[in-house]
Amino acid sequence: MKETCRKETLSFGAEIELKVTQVGGDIHLLLTGGGRPHIGCTVMSVPRPSLTGDGSNGCTSSVINALGHKDEEICRLISEKVCRRSGCLVVCSGGFHVDGISAEQIKEVVDTVGRMILPVEATV
Repeated sequence: MKETCRKETLSFGAEIELKVTQVGGDIHLLLTGGGRPHIGCTVMSVPRPSLTGDGSNGCTSSVINALGHKDEEICRLISEKVCRRSGCLVVCSGGFHVDGISAEQIKEVVDTVGRMILPVEATV
């Protein structure tokens, strides 16, 4: 198994950590951060041919959310993106929490995680 870890500090002081583990031909992503890191969601993305018929890769995802958590958006985003690019089965679990987070700060979190997964996509 190969494992890497990336950390970023956001402009508002919160940290995000992304652990990437290659498990055979599959990929596990663990995204945590903010003031109370946790597991609020798990997304499994399974590769398949795109439904557009254009030869590109698509995926089908299954999601399990912990009650009251809103981590699906970011976990699904990165799980599906890595799955489509790699053609591998991908599981992303995680949770990011900051009390009173603003819409602008949420956008920064999403943008930062998008940059953090670029090296993952390049190595799988």
